[in-house]
Amino acid sequence: MDIIELESERQWLNLLESSSETPVLVFKHSTRCPISSEAYEQWQSYLSKEPNPDCEYAQVLVVESRDVSNRIAETINVKHESPQVLLVKGRKAVWHTSHGRITESALREALNNNL
Repeated sequence: MDIIELESERQWLNLLESSSETPVLVFKHSTRCPISSEAYEQWQSYLSKEPNPDCEYAQVLVVESRDVSNRIAETINVKHESPQVLLVKGRKAVWHTSHGRITESALREALNNNL
């Protein structure tokens, strides 16, 4: 499973544009937050157990790539949180959640219900 590391606004804008054809699940991760570390474990667990093949997967490190994280929030009009997961389809957020609500089962259910 390939995970796109979003490190530039241009990368994000290209991925946003391509979400019209292939939905993307974006994980916003803070490397300084224990809650984010727990959510990251859930994200990794989901990705290691037959992730939905009809979706692309991306992550952004919010401390190291703050400008990208902010641009994501601006372009899809979803307030920034960290940790946060956003399902983007047709250049719009169709589902999002944050903090302790990020679980392997929540990710699986969101993709099954929204793709």
